[in-house]
Amino acid sequence: MAHDFSFAPQVKEFFLARQPILDRNENLVAYELLFRRPEACSASDADNWRGAVSIIAHASELGLENVIGGVRGFLNVDYATLMRDLVDFLPSQRIVLEIPQTINVTSELVQRVSKMVDEGYTFALDDVITYSDYIKPLLPLIEIVKINTFAMTWEDIVIVVDQFKQANKLLLAEKVDTIEQFRNYLDLGFDYHQGYYFAKPAILSGKTLTTSQSVIVQLMMLLARDADNAEIEHSIKKEVSLCLSLLRLVNTPGMGITKSINSLSEALVVLGRRQLQRWLQIQLYVGSHTSTQLASPLLLLATTRGKLLELAAEKLKPATKAVADTAFTVGILSLLDALFGQPMKKILERMVLGKDVSEALLYRAGFYGDLLKLSEYIEKPAEASRLLLPLLVKLELPVADLYPLQLEAFEWSNNLLSNVCKRNVT
Repeated sequence: MAHDFSFAPQVKEFFLARQPILDRNENLVAYELLFRRPEACSASDADNWRGAVSIIAHASELGLENVIGGVRGFLNVDYATLMRDLVDFLPSQRIVLEIPQTINVTSELVQRVSKMVDEGYTFALDDVITYSDYIKPLLPLIEIVKINTFAMTWEDIVIVVDQFKQANKLLLAEKVDTIEQFRNYLDLGFDYHQGYYFAKPAILSGKTLTTSQSVIVQLMMLLARDADNAEIEHSIKKEVSLCLSLLRLVNTPGMGITKSINSLSEALVVLGRRQLQRWLQIQLYVGSHTSTQLASPLLLLATTRGKLLELAAEKLKPATKAVADTAFTVGILSLLDALFGQPMKKILERMVLGKDVSEALLYRAGFYGDLLKLSEYIEKPAEASRLLLPLLVKLELPVADLYPLQLEAFEWSNNLLSNVCKRNVT
């Protein structure tokens, strides 16, 4: 059977937005995958088509796990895409196909969706703002209903939720941007939430760091003033879980060590200062936030940002390794306010960071601030796509170079999370 991938090479004209979907316990369970042109705030029908084809083509060539890791991927499909055999390339157990509420409901479409459901595919009704009789022929085949809460009043949301709950559908709230919205939708009975509310700081007066976080911050300060290994080892020993985690890290096969490392002093020598600093930055987000089986969205977002900023810096300034290391630090520390529930300025007062890093984190200023904005614009294409192209021009980063950097960052972050979860199990 022939498959038309004629649009696939044009993927270089697009960037990929990977938007998190969380369950009621705030575990990451899926991503919605969106291809967007840098200059377009909202996708046209042609862009949707090219985006769907691009995702399908790359899923078959690279493996979908490179983008979504161990969770599921939600993908928008229009009538034309759904009726083609291209979608047969997608693994039925890893993908949720989103059908717009405005789709042309024909008998052919109902038959096609019914056949795919029998083959194991899951369907969601997308961008719903009302309960419509028009969609009823498809409704028995729909498992998840995505409600566009941003475009509705609270009263209308309550009515629609009740109607779809009576139809035994799982409900997903789109565009959840604040913790208050999340809590309200949770009380209302939503099963899933899509948005970046978890990455916004909920400022809590009197909130203190956990013991582990305090030790990690202290260790980061010791590294900043180039303390000797004996002092660093003494601080690590204050937190048993940190000791065990570090020893597990250096004894993993990927480290390439031929003998077992059983002491902290040996572990610090093997790891080196640069890798120790990165490990500590990542450990800040691990703590109790990562379950043994499900991914922490904040940890995934922070590590993805860090890696993307590092890769972009390597691309733009290949002669200076320190620039890439600093870019990684900016990306991974950019969510500390959300993690600690404190203003970024207050957090940075207790940390010894360079002026470039501090100004990037506080004001999105300078080269590193531009890289951080790049990552943030990609995360929210509907709000920031028009800002992305001028920023790429300013950075002198071609659009065609952005997509492979994203793929590498996604894969690195997914692998890191997988290893963290495995270590938590053992």
